[in-house]
Amino acid sequence: MVFQKRFWLSIVIIIASIPSVALAFNQTTEPTGLLNQLFQGVYQILSAILGFSIAGMPLIVLWLIAGSFFFTIRMKFINFRALKHAIDITRGKYDDLDEPGEVTHFQALATALSGTVGLGNIAGVALAISVGGPGAAFWMTVAGFLAMTMKFVECTLGQKYRILRPDGTIAGGPMHYLEQGLAEKGYPKLGKLLAILFCIFAMIGGGCGSTMFQTNQSYLAVAQVFPWFVTHAWVYGLIMVLLVGLVILGGIQSIGAVAGTIVPLMCGIYVLAALWVISANISMLPTAISQIITEAFHPQAVAGGMMGTLVQGFRRAAYSNTAGQGVAAIAHAAAQTNEPVREGIVSLLEPLIDTIIVCNLTALVMVITGAYNNPQFSGLNGTQLTQVAFGSVISWFPYILAVCIFLFAYSTVMSWGYYSELCWEYLFGKKGNLLLKSGFLMIVFLGAVINPKIFINLSDLMLISVAFPNLLGCYFLGNDVALDLKSYMTRLQRGEFQLELISR
Repeated sequence: MVFQKRFWLSIVIIIASIPSVALAFNQTTEPTGLLNQLFQGVYQILSAILGFSIAGMPLIVLWLIAGSFFFTIRMKFINFRALKHAIDITRGKYDDLDEPGEVTHFQALATALSGTVGLGNIAGVALAISVGGPGAAFWMTVAGFLAMTMKFVECTLGQKYRILRPDGTIAGGPMHYLEQGLAEKGYPKLGKLLAILFCIFAMIGGGCGSTMFQTNQSYLAVAQVFPWFVTHAWVYGLIMVLLVGLVILGGIQSIGAVAGTIVPLMCGIYVLAALWVISANISMLPTAISQIITEAFHPQAVAGGMMGTLVQGFRRAAYSNTAGQGVAAIAHAAAQTNEPVREGIVSLLEPLIDTIIVCNLTALVMVITGAYNNPQFSGLNGTQLTQVAFGSVISWFPYILAVCIFLFAYSTVMSWGYYSELCWEYLFGKKGNLLLKSGFLMIVFLGAVINPKIFINLSDLMLISVAFPNLLGCYFLGNDVALDLKSYMTRLQRGEFQLELISR
């Protein structure tokens, strides 16, 4: 019964997308050209603001790395100290179904990962290596370790300032800790302003830009191995709309359940394939690792030298794991727990899985196969470059990789539907909620039928912009998180939390 209700609601939403379908059927260039011009104008404005660089490093990337480094020191390297505890929590050792929340620790992690483990781990890394050389992977890894603590801070705050609604559902994330937390510090107007800016940037950058990017890139990957879709982009768009609609209409519980299945599956397939490629060229692995480390400091034929390599690595890490952007805090806020720090510790695993493991496996495949600097592949985009690299060892793998890419994109879009909904509700309440979902699914559809080039550039800029209001608020509230962490770790060492396990 519940499934049928969601199904027919999805059909209604798809029908609302008929104007977009008509645009795809007509294949007219004028509307698409106008849309591209509009987004090109927005991109030029944002790139002028966010593209400002110091010593070749974009200001926004410096902002994120500085924050991650500061909090790593301030939290006394919790990214290393609490790794084992993070795994124990995720395994369910401290789960208590009587505590408030909508999803388990594992489901919250899976939902957050579904929004971060996406095409950036495939296409983005391939491009970073091809532009910045193998050394970019080294700096990407360094940035990934630092990002773990940044993620811990924002997800702890997301839990601490979440709102428990009368119906038992949860609303949390940067918009709430920015408003409430800064109000407690005596800056209510600043907190409200930052919260509004976060919601606007997140809805446009993630809900629009990133969603279109994910749909576009997955369409290109699928069409490359299933040529029928080349002339039937609208069919792919409708398939994605239907699958996303069926899940986001069910809220965080449906998303958490689906993500809990999809994320381990897609990561497992991709990791196994990467290990297959690496093992098939195992004799080249030491050379590849040495090349990554050496070229991090002495890059060969890379524009900007070491700084160019460092920028590419840090940039990819920042775009990949979303640490500092705060969006993962929305998912972690829904976890069942009375201990905000506990969920913050769970979030340490996100950059570890996303950047340090998945991204590095992609980098090793690119370096070992030599696809990143092969002149024959110079005209390929990131997704196609990765397909070629895997296909050079596993001839039939492009088909499997196309499925992985579809799942990566699907899971990311699914999470952004939920994030956009929470941002919308903060700004406007529940009014127009179904209209928002209809609009979101129209954007999903448009992603399959409109030229992707401008959205690839725009989505990075818009999404990364949320780091300005979010990270500023985290600086104000960081000392409180440090005190909460100290209290939690003291109680953990005393064995106080074991009582929960006995009582269950």
